[in-house]
Amino acid sequence: MTFNKIFVLGAGAIGSIYGALLSKKFDVVLFGEKRHIEKIKQRGLEVYIGRKKRVIKLKAKEKIQKIPPKTLILLSTKAHQTEKALKEIKGKLRKDTLILILQNGLGNKALVKKIVGKKTRVERAIVYTASEFLEPGKIRSWPKKTLFPKNEISKEIKRAFQSCGLEVELSKNFKKEVWEKLIINSVLGPLAALFKIRNNQAADNRLKKVREMLIEECLRVAEAEGVKIEKNFKRDFERKISKYTNYPSMCQDIIKGQKTEIDFLNGKIIELAKKHGIDVPANEIVYSLIRFLQKN
Repeated sequence: MTFNKIFVLGAGAIGSIYGALLSKKFDVVLFGEKRHIEKIKQRGLEVYIGRKKRVIKLKAKEKIQKIPPKTLILLSTKAHQTEKALKEIKGKLRKDTLILILQNGLGNKALVKKIVGKKTRVERAIVYTASEFLEPGKIRSWPKKTLFPKNEISKEIKRAFQSCGLEVELSKNFKKEVWEKLIINSVLGPLAALFKIRNNQAADNRLKKVREMLIEECLRVAEAEGVKIEKNFKRDFERKISKYTNYPSMCQDIIKGQKTEIDFLNGKIIELAKKHGIDVPANEIVYSLIRFLQKN
């Protein structure tokens, strides 16, 4: 499949950086919140990668009015915004439209397919790129790999992404990769959000016991779901997190007083744990605390 256009639906921090990088070779349009879109129209998108600043001129609009043939839609809304965003464009979708999910959490693909039905193809990616929304029209990013399941359409997307300099990998065991990313987000996201700190600060040794409890619970639920994660996962997790210097999206949401994706992260762990009769008290605690912060 050759893409004539790329639409980024929900152009926040992640959607904006993907749109900016893909605009190198493709006709990209960002769709997002009014103030962000207005700033991009006025002065372009300011992107900070490391110490370098780039201003990238991009097409930007508030809403999708029409979907042209062979359009790739990058769905980068928050997971809890999926239903509203897709219902607004469902009638405009075509058979040759491809929706690529760039979201955190578990159950996203099933939700999208439930909304759009058999009208269009749906795929999911795992995003390891970190981005921060500094202010409307301005983001900071740490580009890293994007992971896809190993199939024919993913190979086509991989070629498109790589042509723009993005790092892409295809996975033979995509379900396991989804769970590993879910666990990372379910540990670092709530801890960083509760204390309003960066990921590497959540790696503090005084929080190690909490991290271990959360991980152990997640691994038990994963195993009950038929997902086998290697024993060295915990060791690798502890080694890597000290290098993550960004504020995770859950922390950014709490700082801004916005709803988080906790229901698609720890909330999903709790939901599946109940199905299998597994106790997950640490996940229940951080879930309750984040829900309290959201409400207050």
